[in-house]
Amino acid sequence: MELKINKYLFDIITSINSIYDYLGENRDFNEYLENKLLRRAVERELEIIGEASNRILKLDSEFPIDDARKIVDLRNWVIHGYDKVDDVIIWGILSNHLPKLKEQVEKLMK
Repeated sequence: MELKINKYLFDIITSINSIYDYLGENRDFNEYLENKLLRRAVERELEIIGEASNRILKLDSEFPIDDARKIVDLRNWVIHGYDKVDDVIIWGILSNHLPKLKEQVEKLMK
């Protein structure tokens, strides 16, 4: 695997781990909603995940990350549609998709 791709995978896993650190063990949606700083921090990490995924796809359009295009689209939505970001959708992504992405990236890095 190309060295640059490994670097981007590292960036993705670092951002995922940061999100988990920010949310803590309890992962309470109401706390998330009430804390603008937390929401912005999570959104920034999602932007990094999306940008790293985009760079991977530019190097290898067939790279085996599930829903890589959707990850990039999420990044674009958070950045360019900042005024339309839906916290419920973000929370669903954090709860349902982020654990799967973490598992997949960890396997790819081995």
